Amino acid sequence: MKLFMALSLRELFLNEYKARLLRFYYHTTFFPGLIGLFVNPFYFARKGLAKHIGDLAPHIQGRTLDVGCGSKPYVHLYHSKEYVGLEIDTPQNRENKSADYFYDGTQFPFPDQSFDSVVANEVFEHVFNPDQFLFEVRRVLKPNGTLLMTMPFVWDEHEQPYDFARYSSFGIKALLTKQKFEILEQRKSTDDIRVVFQLLNAYIYKQTATKSTWLNLFLTLIFMAPINILGEFLFLLTPRNVDLYLDNIVLAKKDNNDAS
Repeated sequence: MKLFMALSLRELFLNEYKARLLRFYYHTTFFPGLIGLFVNPFYFARKGLAKHIGDLAPHIQGRTLDVGCGSKPYVHLYHSKEYVGLEIDTPQNRENKSADYFYDGTQFPFPDQSFDSVVANEVFEHVFNPDQFLFEVRRVLKPNGTLLMTMPFVWDEHEQPYDFARYSSFGIKALLTKQKFEILEQRKSTDDIRVVFQLLNAYIYKQTATKSTWLNLFLTLIFMAPINILGEFLFLLTPRNVDLYLDNIVLAKKDNNDAS
């Protein structure tokens, strides 16, 4: 009996330890600090996004809609009073249980002027009709409401077959202006030599990824961590290149003169 209890306690301890490690690993996926340098194959991309989203997060206030919310990794950064997650209605998204509402990919299931702010992080490249998407964002935003968007400029195809576009800084500005948004701030993430090292790691990850989290972690330590370290070192020695970068980050607001 005592042996059984000892084994049960040991098993509980190990399970709790593994759960904590997985939670920490998940955190470093989106917020890769120093540890992320060694365990995150998308270190440069996620580090850049976390920084810029964190910088602009104070503009996201009131009632916030997160379109394509995923697991809501950045929710704690925003200054929202209410946070609503929206996802495409698929069995997988319903199983994840992170979204609060689901929709068909065309019309948001909310009345006009329902939100003070909208965020859409790494979603826009998966939108087949960008004008319709931005129209819906503008429709549900209150006058002077704020929009924060991120989308890749240089990245491989992902979540196939629902990867439809890449946008330059000029392209996204033109689309937002067309839909009567005023650009408040526009940034480029990782506009330096680290782009090359991130794309190399993305390539290696796709070639080596397995279904095992622990094996993936081991492979990252062996093959991708050295590339992260080399990229950070060469970043200190080489100039920026603002024409080659990973992601666009845009802060905009609904036109003051447009109350629709």
